[in-house]
Amino acid sequence: MNYSSKQRIMKKALLLFAALPALLTVQSQSVTTLSPAEKNGLLYMQEEEKLARDVYDSMYAKWEVNPFGNIRQSERMHMSRMNTLSVTYAIKNEQAVTNDKAGSFLNPVLAKIYTELIASGSQSLVDALKAGAKIEELDIADLDERMAQTKKEDILTAYKFLRMGSENHLRAFVRRLKSQRVEYKPEFIKKEMFDTIISGENQVAGCGNEPGQGPGNGQGQGKGKGNGNGPGKGKCCDKEAGQKCQ
Repeated sequence: MNYSSKQRIMKKALLLFAALPALLTVQSQSVTTLSPAEKNGLLYMQEEEKLARDVYDSMYAKWEVNPFGNIRQSERMHMSRMNTLSVTYAIKNEQAVTNDKAGSFLNPVLAKIYTELIASGSQSLVDALKAGAKIEELDIADLDERMAQTKKEDILTAYKFLRMGSENHLRAFVRRLKSQRVEYKPEFIKKEMFDTIISGENQVAGCGNEPGQGPGNGQGQGKGKGNGNGPGKGKCCDKEAGQKCQ
C-alpha cells in the first residue's frame, strides 16, 4: 500500500469518526422525540392524576372516610409514574417547576372540573362519592384516547397501569355508593364498558393485592396447609383499611 492510499484511508476514518456524534444524536432523538399528541397526552394525564389526588385529599379531609383515604395514596403513585415519563422524554412541566398547590392547574379544562367537583362533593357524602366515580370514568375515557395516539411501549405500559387502577377505583366508589343505596349511572363511558368494569375483579395494581390464602407446603412430615403466595382477592377498599388499596 503506497503513502497516498494510506492517506485516503486515514482521511475516511477521520471523517467517519467526526460524523459519529451526529449520527448518535440523530439516533437518540429518533428514540426520544414525541409527537405533539404524545407530549400533550403526557402533560394532560399528569395533571389529571393531580386532579384526582387533589379532589380526594379534599374529600377525605371533609368526610374522613374511605375509599378517599386509600385511593388518594394511589393517585400520588400515579403522578409519580407520569412524572418519571416526563423526565424520560425531557418534557418541561411548569406546574412541577412552580408549585404543587392543590387546585392549581395549567389546563383550564381540568381547573374547571376541579372547581365543579369540589363544590358538588362538599354537599354530601353521596355527592362526594359520585365525584370520585366521575373522576375515574373521565380517567378511563381519557386514557383510552391517549393510548390510541402512541405506540411507545413505555408510555402504553404506564397508561395501562393507570387505567387498571382507575377501574379498581371506580369499582370502589360504585360499591360504596351501593352501600348508601344509590345506583351510580355512568356519564363518560358507555354503559356496556361500565358494566364490564363493575362486574370484574379488582386487579393486582389496586385493591386485592394482599397475599392470597390457599394451599401451601406444610412443614415437617406429611402434607400440610399454608398460605399461598399468589395475589389474593381481598377487597381492601371494601374493608376500608389497608395501605395496599390503589
